[in-house]
Amino acid sequence: MVQVGIVQQQCSANREENKQRLAANIRECARKGAQLVVLQELHNSLYFCQTEDTQLFDWAEPIPGPSVEFYGNLAQELNLVIVTSLFEKRAPGVYHNTAVVLEQDGCIAGVYRKMHIPDDPGFYEKFYFTPGDLGFVPIQTSVGKLGVLVCWDQWYPEAARLMAMAGADMLIYPTAIGWDLSDPEDEKNRQREAWMISQRGHAVANGLPVISVNRTGFEPDPSGVSGGIQFWGSSFVAGPQGELLFQATTDTEINGLVVVDTQRTETVRRIWPFFRDRRIDSYHDLTKRYL
Repeated sequence: MVQVGIVQQQCSANREENKQRLAANIRECARKGAQLVVLQELHNSLYFCQTEDTQLFDWAEPIPGPSVEFYGNLAQELNLVIVTSLFEKRAPGVYHNTAVVLEQDGCIAGVYRKMHIPDDPGFYEKFYFTPGDLGFVPIQTSVGKLGVLVCWDQWYPEAARLMAMAGADMLIYPTAIGWDLSDPEDEKNRQREAWMISQRGHAVANGLPVISVNRTGFEPDPSGVSGGIQFWGSSFVAGPQGELLFQATTDTEINGLVVVDTQRTETVRRIWPFFRDRRIDSYHDLTKRYL
């Protein structure tokens, strides 16, 4: 059993204020008994990818760096594992959207660089981020092997499968996703439901718990070209049969606590032996772009 803290937060333009509020929320999760706390994507700041602005590269930082030290100190103080999501400066002109997992002693347990990078109106991530090059490798921690992926990765069953095949005990998705305000309500509902269905499908197909933590609140478009993004919150945890163990609301900040039983994977995979029945001799075309 792992007690997982979920921090769904609205971010402001004040990055230091965001970090201090996150620290308070992490502490609240720790008081509730959390052993693992998962934060949302790019949690230190507003979601800056709504526009293309070269000045914003100044927000990136090395790993290890100031944020790793800040959250590492919290992990050590509170004796828990923290999954962070940072804007990494790897080298001049090479930047990544990077999840850093901090162990209970404050040290870096592992790093994952976002592999799938979107480029859509309001989500201009290809301008900022180089695709990850570390592969799909679970991160070993004191609470288990964490299959950490990031946001756009959550739409790709290949990423979830490879993490599962490498021995992940759970799949974790720090996320920043929301609605275009110009979309009608029925389209908004379809998008949010598809987001949840996809990830719950990963839980079912791989017999693993899934933890998805999204931001909430409205963030305007600095350029004024669009109406901004209303992040839809809805952070959730699903069990290995896709069952919902926890779900946050769309518009409320929350520090949730969920008990995740990673041992159920063994039971579920015995009755649904998808890994046994995979036709690995016939999947070679998956490495092609299109048939």
